[in-house]
Amino acid sequence: MVTGRRALGWSAGLLAAYGAVRLVPGSRGVGIGWTVGHVALFAGLALMGLGMVELWRLGGERGGWGKVWLGAGLAGVAAGLAQSAIDLYANAVSADEAARSELFDRVQSVPGVMPLVYTVVPLLLYVGLLGLLVLLTARRVVRWWSPVLVLAGTVLMGMSLDFMPIGAALYLAAFWPVITGGQGGLRAVPSRA
Repeated sequence: MVTGRRALGWSAGLLAAYGAVRLVPGSRGVGIGWTVGHVALFAGLALMGLGMVELWRLGGERGGWGKVWLGAGLAGVAAGLAQSAIDLYANAVSADEAARSELFDRVQSVPGVMPLVYTVVPLLLYVGLLGLLVLLTARRVVRWWSPVLVLAGTVLMGMSLDFMPIGAALYLAAFWPVITGGQGGLRAVPSRA
């Protein structure tokens, strides 16, 4: 079973896998490459949601700010999952890239879909994740470099999805003290697993 702490590691690994698949020639067309990449992305996002719940728990579960950051992060995860599901569906039912593009255009033309699924709400994942990590830093559960690494990874991935494997590696480094429970000289993190 994947615990909340381990979910963070698996999430980073699956996001890296998605990014790596995208770099394979032909993987962005209709076919198995697109499907494999987006299944990894979907699973990575779902596990990121579990991981954010664990970060919230490590922050003490009380206090309004933790709930705000968790809520924002989970809203972003939900939007990312919806976007990935649309991508998977469009790939499955389309004969070629033109048909898939036409389907995307139809979906995105529905009022509210663009901000809810593609442009605004997905960004809340990163806002919530950073907020939770800053909160944990203030409470001395993780060190200052955890939110800094997540911010750097987020900026890289925002610049280009081609940098997704590097961004995911930065996420993994940021999450490492939580995943390991502070082993190896890193700040100790209470274990709930």
